[in-house]
Amino acid sequence: MLIRSTWTLTVSEPTVLPRSYNLELVKQLHQQLDLELGSEKIPSTSYSGFIGCYSTNKDFFTFHPDEFYNLSLSGISEISAKSILSLQLSETIKFLGAKFNVVNREDKITSYEELYTNLVANEPEPIRKFELQFLTPTAFSLGKTNLPLPIPTSMFRSWLERWNHFAPVYLGSDDLIAYLSEAILLKHHKIQTRGWQLQKGYVNGFVGDVKLQVFNRTDELLANVAHLLVNYAEFAGTGMKTRLGMGQTSLIDTN
Repeated sequence: MLIRSTWTLTVSEPTVLPRSYNLELVKQLHQQLDLELGSEKIPSTSYSGFIGCYSTNKDFFTFHPDEFYNLSLSGISEISAKSILSLQLSETIKFLGAKFNVVNREDKITSYEELYTNLVANEPEPIRKFELQFLTPTAFSLGKTNLPLPIPTSMFRSWLERWNHFAPVYLGSDDLIAYLSEAILLKHHKIQTRGWQLQKGYVNGFVGDVKLQVFNRTDELLANVAHLLVNYAEFAGTGMKTRLGMGQTSLIDTN
């Protein structure tokens, strides 16, 4: 089972939170889910923080009563997905003295088997253009440094690692990444860097729109595997620290 649940939220009055609010909120949500935070080498959850229009002033964010905000939680293991599905938030989310009103909830639910069957096993006509939107700062860990750039090889390696860890269908490893790195190019991007506060300082990541192109010469089966992994990104997130709010990814339907 795979799930991405998105809550629409409002505030009744201007609401100020420290930049580090994500750490407290994700901890509170995991307690409600009865899931231990940070115990997994490969995270089975991803989380968005509050996405929307807010003001910044030094170490604080101000959320406004005339705006709508989205909060997403995703589960990519059976346990985490079922926990998120059964999560019942009250009419308000309260933490750090702030109160957010819950307006709506939308669930996107599928399974590994359904994704693989529809996008690969049924041999559909390949889609060779993908448009992705990175909603929260995204970066990739490279040893002691971080890379805040939408490198196709890094993106697909991130998605494949999670897929192979949790899915019942193994897709391949280094050979597949090597092939995809030669079959897919970064066609266009409109990104900017943005800092994301963690417990120990900030991490720089990129946000914005990215277009990927699969070469026409690419084998149809592998083009479909690429399509599968791009769709999986909506649930798994992309890159590092996805359980703490980084790497939230949406697929823009251009067909």
